[in-house]
Amino acid sequence: MLVLRRGVVGDCGAPDGREQRLVVDVPGRGPRAAIADVALVGECAPGDDVVVNTQAADLALGSGGFDVVHVNLTRGLGGEGVAGAHVMKLNYSSLQHAVLPVESAELGEPLARPVAVASLHGQLAPLAWALGQARPGARLGYVQTVGGALPGGHSRVVRDLRERGLLAGFITAGAAYGGEGEAISTAGALHHGLRDLGWDAAVCAPGPGILGSASALGHGGMAALDSAHAAAALGCEVLLCPRMSSGDPRERHRGLSHHSRTVLELLLVPVMLPAPTGQAEGLTHLAGAHRVVEQAVDLDGYRRSGLPAHTMGRTIGEDELFFAAALAAGAALGEALTTVG
Repeated sequence: MLVLRRGVVGDCGAPDGREQRLVVDVPGRGPRAAIADVALVGECAPGDDVVVNTQAADLALGSGGFDVVHVNLTRGLGGEGVAGAHVMKLNYSSLQHAVLPVESAELGEPLARPVAVASLHGQLAPLAWALGQARPGARLGYVQTVGGALPGGHSRVVRDLRERGLLAGFITAGAAYGGEGEAISTAGALHHGLRDLGWDAAVCAPGPGILGSASALGHGGMAALDSAHAAAALGCEVLLCPRMSSGDPRERHRGLSHHSRTVLELLLVPVMLPAPTGQAEGLTHLAGAHRVVEQAVDLDGYRRSGLPAHTMGRTIGEDELFFAAALAAGAALGEALTTVG
């Protein structure tokens, strides 16, 4: 069963995009941090009677360790939905809601645009920044997939990148929801962004956080496999942004993470695997049929950018390789754009 508890809203800030951060006093648990997706459950105010899902905080999860407002009993029962929408997201759950999907009727010609596929949301900012340095003005779109947080409004990084002009658009695909456009599938999101919205390139990645079970296939990074196949089927050049680390205490994520290694082993099509300078030789024997491309990266420039410089509690100084690998993917995406014109 869902772990749902009633509580009373205490302090709360103004909504930031779709997200509102709150403190909810839950009997037996005390005042705790919570978030509300205002587009789904409405805005909260102090004193509101709410029902929150407490399970993530009860489990002390490092990612998502806060309560989530399920319904506002005081002011959240008057929703009317989106006029004319009939395609459901989160269908058959208590949070199902109708959206207007972006998919078009015609498939058209192959897209012939580069698509980067990442396995962690934390790779998005360095990748987009590096592309912006390599190809100023390039229109990069972001497709949020499953694998991490599903709400599209949960990422402050996306809002920052949009404000800086480093992202040209943002579509949530599949079970993910709340983007600037809603797609039923990753393929549909890429097709709409690259063909109809005029994106020069795209990056597919999960929302913040990641699902994981320390097993070969039971993790959110596997969404990269589906994204890469969808992009390749649409005629795109695919770049896999490698998850690498020099500071992760877990051996399975040191060097090239087993998340990326498993995707490389299971891919049915060859892809480009960008690597920071000095790392290509170590990846070549793991890449198989895939093409390793070495790229110079500007870690100091990224440090000065003001964009997020931490991953899973580690700073860029404590895990330079993580950021260098994502920066290499952005630089390679810029070169791929030069190739296609």
